Amino acid sequence: MSPDLHFLLFLLLRMAIAAAFVVTASIITERSGPVIGALVATLPVSAGPSYVFLALDHDAAFIAQGALASLPVNAATIFMCLTYVVLSQRHGLVASCGSAVAVWIVLASIIRQFDWTLSAGLAANLIAFGICIPLLAGYRHVKMPLVTRRWYDVPMRAALVATLVAIVVSTSGWVGPRISGIIALYPVVFSSIMVILHPRIGGPPTAAVLANSAWGLLGFGMAIAVMHVAVVWFGSAVGLCLALGTCIVWNLSLWGIGRRARHKARPLP
Repeated sequence: MSPDLHFLLFLLLRMAIAAAFVVTASIITERSGPVIGALVATLPVSAGPSYVFLALDHDAAFIAQGALASLPVNAATIFMCLTYVVLSQRHGLVASCGSAVAVWIVLASIIRQFDWTLSAGLAANLIAFGICIPLLAGYRHVKMPLVTRRWYDVPMRAALVATLVAIVVSTSGWVGPRISGIIALYPVVFSSIMVILHPRIGGPPTAAVLANSAWGLLGFGMAIAVMHVAVVWFGSAVGLCLALGTCIVWNLSLWGIGRRARHKARPLP
């Protein structure tokens, strides 16, 4: 088998694995409502496969440096969500989603100009989420209409994530860890939520899903920081597992806290 054919087949296999992962996450999201759906959406549905496949091709130093670039990009993602949430209350999909993506691209372009340290990346996240979480709070509670899934919804999400994985894997060798870390963090899942749900149920309900994702996205940023530190000390495999575990524990904790709060708010019989 020629090296080019071997690379192509291996790339297609990686894309298929990433697609299967996002299909499973999408089904869970659609059946669980906006709160649980938002928590699932902030799991590493797209970034996770990208980093796993990067770890197969590169050493731990590459992954650790990529994580440093990814960390401040997480702050750009929460500003992207805030942009969409605010604009979608009065504007259509093109204006709302287009502006949100433009904000992410501008911020990511600024981020790539700097060499980030762990402390600077954490500070960027704390500042960004300190600003955005209070602003998003008023948009979280919206009555959700019934969502009927169309045949192309899940395939489209799977195709977007598979394409992201293909771009990250195939270009990582020549763009380096910094650009790979930025590309890996492009918010494919949030973009697909906007594109799929906004025309169907309107801006405010779709915005509620993204607004509910803020705390989960904060945990995702913590997971990236954990990955960087753990990869440096223990290698890529352990670092990736600890990052995933951080996301899961954080989101389960958020779910538990929310469930207890709803139970206490429920009127006594």
